Amino acid sequence: MVSRANPSGRIRVKSSKGRKESSRRWLERQLNDPFVRDAKVKGYRSRAAFKLAELDDRFRILKPGGRVLDLGAAPGGWSQVAAKRVGAKGVVIAADILEIAPLPGVGIFRGDIGDPESLAMLKEALRGEADAVLSDMAAATTGHRATDHLRTMALLEAALNIADAVLKPEGAFVGKVFQGGATGELLARVKKMFREVKHVKPRASRAESVELYLVALGRRGAST
Repeated sequence: MVSRANPSGRIRVKSSKGRKESSRRWLERQLNDPFVRDAKVKGYRSRAAFKLAELDDRFRILKPGGRVLDLGAAPGGWSQVAAKRVGAKGVVIAADILEIAPLPGVGIFRGDIGDPESLAMLKEALRGEADAVLSDMAAATTGHRATDHLRTMALLEAALNIADAVLKPEGAFVGKVFQGGATGELLARVKKMFREVKHVKPRASRAESVELYLVALGRRGAST
């Protein structure tokens, strides 16, 4: 049951038989999230679309006519933003092991990006070197922050391996990390590959979320 008892207009979800408290809190958060509402109004498949839009507004990652590879793209919110911003002359390839419903202006690749054969197929789909490689991939959380961080770093490294193989000089890379960001050898590798590296938390990321985005700009010419 939904109630609007709060004078501020915030929607309250009452407890009900058979509904877990965690489910009640999730539903209440969704109903009160302005980005969820805006995503529905604008036809985006996920609120995450606003995170990429904000990053692109700030760093100019997506260029008209550019080639973009979106890793872990399901359900497709980031690919929608990318397709709109590169335009009809651009190429956007959305890759995921999960099924993605067709999207205008987006090529869909379903497969495991860790499979060596996938790389050749992704290169063929891009029809040239990529201007940007994007990854919003994160491992399913366990509740143990250190474990979740390590698992997400493994996905970031997999995405970076693909970026190393397909990005053109001066290209850009965006990847999800958790609080603390990329560190150690992985961060050193990113800094060796790119001229500018930042960790950013978009406004569209929920305040309670520990996610950050690693934004790497200016791909250096030589592979690492």
